[in-house]
Amino acid sequence: MTMTALVAPTVTDYRASADLASLVVRTTEDAELSLSAEQLRLSCKCAHCTRARFDGRFPERFPDIAITEIGDLGYGLNISFSDGHNRGIYPKPYLLSLAGR
Repeated sequence: MTMTALVAPTVTDYRASADLASLVVRTTEDAELSLSAEQLRLSCKCAHCTRARFDGRFPERFPDIAITEIGDLGYGLNISFSDGHNRGIYPKPYLLSLAGR
């Protein structure tokens, strides 16, 4: 009996777009996916953003938000934004789910 391991796709490479308005990720399936900076900022699950949502203080939009820095933590990316927010950690499976994968 031959066993075949199923491996879920993951992020293998990433970069901010030239205009800093989106994150472009490449997957193990060699797909290139794009996530807008606004979508990422709205999807932040850090304690600060979670509390702001709970208190009704989280904005509905982040127009003209830009990605200012990306840190690779191995299991995910720490993304900093032009509004000064830099607490969000986006696990690689979460990024793929945001991109509809």
